[in-house]
Amino acid sequence: MYWGKIIGTLAGLATLKPWFVLAGLFLGHQFDRGFAQRYRSFEKQGADISRVSEKFVSALFQTMGYLAKVDGRVSEDEIRAARMIMHRLSLNPAAVRRAIAWFDVGKQPGFPLLQKIREVRRVCARSASDRLTFVRLLLEVVMAKDSLKREERALIWTICTELDIGRVELAQLEAMIRAQKGFKRSPAGDADAARVRRAYATLAVSPDASNDEVKKAYRRLMNKSHPDKISGSNPGADVIAAAVRRTREVRGAYEMLKARRSIR
Repeated sequence: MYWGKIIGTLAGLATLKPWFVLAGLFLGHQFDRGFAQRYRSFEKQGADISRVSEKFVSALFQTMGYLAKVDGRVSEDEIRAARMIMHRLSLNPAAVRRAIAWFDVGKQPGFPLLQKIREVRRVCARSASDRLTFVRLLLEVVMAKDSLKREERALIWTICTELDIGRVELAQLEAMIRAQKGFKRSPAGDADAARVRRAYATLAVSPDASNDEVKKAYRRLMNKSHPDKISGSNPGADVIAAAVRRTREVRGAYEMLKARRSIR
């Protein structure tokens, strides 16, 4: 993580004073260090994201709907990002339908945003990490489009203020999400996206499938392809080798999707 050091150094150079250059470099380093620590903590939290309560999920998708609609229209990118979060929260089909309904509630005129955020604060009163997760997931949706309008940014800051999240923490969250978006648009990101598409194709499921559907597809294919399942018919060596190869492909595809979607 180095963007903080670059920006801090450039700001210092603009003053033409060596001490300000050093100060900018130091402050940028502190920002990068905090950003890296925050990024690692979020990576660790990824496996636990599905443990959040229904009240948390309800407030999350209502607030998402409100923020997505505030500029007048909900973009396809925002809808896609919200869908991905439903998957990562391991919502079953019924819970997905409730999340969509909550999203629509947030889009309605007169939605009581502050009241809802204060409910989140009560739900997450003992967990600062849950409050940060709430804001991070909101940012993943509203930042799915190309730019944030002033009104959207002001609302995000209002939410952060209510949840006791400071400007440095908000900047770190934004930087992390922008870094992730930059990676997705890079050649390495394209290659990674291709691997994910192959994983879905290997399991013969759609990216829109629920976590339960992904798990069922994996179990079905393992039951069909595993060498132990065909050993009773005395298969030849080539058939066993093909079964081993197929089992390895299915297991690898599932492990990738399990990590990406926080499947438990």
